Amino acid sequence: MSEGILTGVKVLDLTRMLSGPYCTMMLADHGAEVIKIESELGDSSRANGPYRDDDPEKDWAGYFVSLNRSKKSVQLDLKTKSGKDNFRKLVTQADVVVENFRPGVMERLKLNYEELKILNPRLVYGAIRGFGDPRSGESPYVKWPSYDVVAQAMGGIMGITGANPNSPTKVGPGVGDIFTGLMMSFGIIAALRSADATGEGQFIDVSMYDAVLSLCERAVYQHDYEGIIPGPEGNGHPLLAPFGIFPALDGQVAIGIVDDIFWSHLSKCMGLDKTGEDIKYFTRAKRRANSIIVNNLVADWTKLKTKSELTQILGGKVPFGPVNTIKDIYDDPHVKIRKMIASVPNSDPTKKDWRVAANPIKFSLNPTPKYKTPPKIGEHDEDYLRKIKSDSANSDFEKTKSLRNAFGNFATGVTIVTTNDKNGFPRGFTANSFTSVSLDPPLLLVCLAKTAFSATTFKKSELFAINILSENQRELSGLFASQEKDKFKLAKWSVGPKSLPIFRESIAHFICERHKLVDAGDHIILIGKVQEHAVFDGTPLGYFKGNYFSVNHDQALIEAANTGELVDIGGVFSKDSKILLQETNNQKYIIPRAPKENKSKIGLCRLLENLDLEPQLNFIYAIYRDTETKSHTIFYNGTVNGKAPDGFKFFKLDDIPLKEMLLPAERSMLERYKREFKHGTFGFYEGSEKSGTVRKISPTENKYEIKGAK
Repeated sequence: MSEGILTGVKVLDLTRMLSGPYCTMMLADHGAEVIKIESELGDSSRANGPYRDDDPEKDWAGYFVSLNRSKKSVQLDLKTKSGKDNFRKLVTQADVVVENFRPGVMERLKLNYEELKILNPRLVYGAIRGFGDPRSGESPYVKWPSYDVVAQAMGGIMGITGANPNSPTKVGPGVGDIFTGLMMSFGIIAALRSADATGEGQFIDVSMYDAVLSLCERAVYQHDYEGIIPGPEGNGHPLLAPFGIFPALDGQVAIGIVDDIFWSHLSKCMGLDKTGEDIKYFTRAKRRANSIIVNNLVADWTKLKTKSELTQILGGKVPFGPVNTIKDIYDDPHVKIRKMIASVPNSDPTKKDWRVAANPIKFSLNPTPKYKTPPKIGEHDEDYLRKIKSDSANSDFEKTKSLRNAFGNFATGVTIVTTNDKNGFPRGFTANSFTSVSLDPPLLLVCLAKTAFSATTFKKSELFAINILSENQRELSGLFASQEKDKFKLAKWSVGPKSLPIFRESIAHFICERHKLVDAGDHIILIGKVQEHAVFDGTPLGYFKGNYFSVNHDQALIEAANTGELVDIGGVFSKDSKILLQETNNQKYIIPRAPKENKSKIGLCRLLENLDLEPQLNFIYAIYRDTETKSHTIFYNGTVNGKAPDGFKFFKLDDIPLKEMLLPAERSMLERYKREFKHGTFGFYEGSEKSGTVRKISPTENKYEIKGAK
């Protein structure tokens, strides 16, 4: 599945109702990992409706589904100690916190920005308030509650909207909420960019009043330049004519003429060539002076035609559009081509999907990922609370067992050892491994060169932390192996247990008290007694013979691509113990492959996404080199979700048509897949199209010969 442009950004979402959830929806739509933090009752929008007839329990309000697609949910009671503790642990691993409480709520909980940034100096904290946060200037209305209608009224929109000065009117959509949320999403992206550059997060304050006022920018300069107080203008424009909504036989249409050339085009379309050239209407200023006459001329013409007729006459010639109902929008070919009505998978696969307005931002390299089902309250508690839970076993036996598992959980890999110097500044060095020495007492060791810049600091420090890096942290390892002076300003880290620096996205850390220093020639052996530890999901980063390597073998793909040789990309995709195969013209089958014009992981995923499948690549399953064509073929192991499209078919494992497979190599690979699937462990094949080696996760290697290869 293609990744959104914000993949890798983790957001803790404390918001409710519309403004905040719209902000985090924008982030989640484009790949951010948004985790809703909900109380036992959940986001109040869950109870707001409307509900579909196929939801008699009223679990899925349209309001909630639209704004909370693709998000996760963790249930925490932030009024309890355990809830606060778990939230703080989540903060250490997060990039962003967003909330839309009234001022003072988070301070009373002691979860305000100043408290949280101690745990995570890079944290970006966004606060949406009706009248802003006192940090940026205390409004006299700071304690007032606010909703969209209040923001529209006080921010100026209602004062310039309506049929006449006596009928101020609220804009239909909740722009006071939505535009505020949109501004906050922009602020978050800008602050994240700053945090990447400086290593320091910041507080973002967006007021609903302020956001709506910024929308009414024309009223501000009109009052300044002309000394007037703009009021409701109906659907017209004080400076332009013809401009606004005009009648049709079956509804209304919008026409907006700004440039003189468009007035000329409109006049000809109406059959009023001479009127178009009349000096009274020929320029923008003249039309403004005679706006009533001009607008009436246009209205008298449009009211005699249907919207469809007007579309045929004016479409593409002048700024024009029919006034659409939502039914019109659903039927509009523009909306279908642009995919602006999107599907959200129903939580019950037997029921039809929900339909929502899609995200309008379209990136050329990072298409918007398909939306995911919104979460049930606390649906992802186990996923996140388990990850942040350090070993808290009560018995010595359980603690020893947990530590033994942690010691044995990692192959030799890259670590960064951290501490604080005497002034409290973070210091660190990179090491290619750590070694467990003892379980009773729990000891481990790392080696430090005496010539290292931080050697003196570590010799004197009573505490240090060992961070086990994940395969996504190669740049971090390189940074700490370099001569860069301000390493921690460039790294994603937070303050962990014992106030030691802990790197976010690492897959484990061990908090150690210095047990002993051993002189070992040009190195110092640092032996630590483990005080605390935590293990997270992920794959460790390895280092061997001067190169990084990944357990997932993605490096093999990079090496193949770097040779300049041809590379084919395919995938063995499963769904519910069935395998997806593609039919050929001669009634044979092949494993799905990326198209010739885009031979890449993205190309493979886009092929399947365009067929309404939802692919997920897990790991490289096989790489072989064709000895005749000199090309590489790389197959991923993955899953798909959806119905088999035309030209494709799902087969149960025992029904795979091995004899009808077009290519012998693929036939043998599927035979291997069947065996490995039933045993529950997969291997990685590397070799030629004739023979090679299967490397399993265990140290054993099985010789493997492809049947039927010539």
